[in-house]
Amino acid sequence: MNINALKKEWLKYEEEVNFEGWDFSHIKDDWENETLPWDFTRIINKYLSSNLELLDMGTGGGEFLLSLNHPYEKTSVTEGWQPNIELLKRKLVPLGIKLASIADDDIIDFVDNSFDIIINRHESFHVNEIKRVLRPNGVFITQQVGGENGNRLSNMLIPNFQPQYRNLNLRNTLCDLKKRDFEIMFADEYFPYQKFFNMKALIYYVKVIEWEFPAFNVKENFDRLLNAYKELTANGYVLNYEHRFIIVAYNHK
Repeated sequence: MNINALKKEWLKYEEEVNFEGWDFSHIKDDWENETLPWDFTRIINKYLSSNLELLDMGTGGGEFLLSLNHPYEKTSVTEGWQPNIELLKRKLVPLGIKLASIADDDIIDFVDNSFDIIINRHESFHVNEIKRVLRPNGVFITQQVGGENGNRLSNMLIPNFQPQYRNLNLRNTLCDLKKRDFEIMFADEYFPYQKFFNMKALIYYVKVIEWEFPAFNVKENFDRLLNAYKELTANGYVLNYEHRFIIVAYNHK
């Protein structure tokens, strides 16, 4: 193992990271994510019809939203990351899709009772805001990244790592929704494995998911990257675990 050569190579990987939207196709052959036991798209399509007003919260680059083929004039999105907002202005707004930025307070910039269905994949939300903008008997479908997501890899790479969202899980989220008179139609939770088959993919992922790997950089975290590299050479991959849960709920007003 040539330490200096590895460091030079990994620093180059770090410099090459350029992320837009929510598209990991750049590393699609270099990692593996276990399939979830539910199909998010199929669940949405069970409730979605072309006459409904749809809101997609935290749409990212809009890739998933567009795959639903919902009428543009009945579609709205929120997004909080400025580079994605600029992308959506070029990509979605010209189609007639309405865009609202959203900040850390999770205030949804639409009037009361605007939507028949709200979908939310991996975006934070405030139950009171969902209640406000969702019409009576409207449907809220959310798939969330739980507070235990990626902790194995974060602890491996980040000294004294402290998860930001340790209380984010299915039980607590169901409790919050039920307190606001949501009827739970479906709920599940799962911890799928995640495997990285080379260091380039791992470094790319760690740099993009910066909230799980705070202040990470190759130079300062090099010794810990070596630990990951040893696991990679021994097993053929670096193992991580994700945390996902899903909820479908009716809004009773």
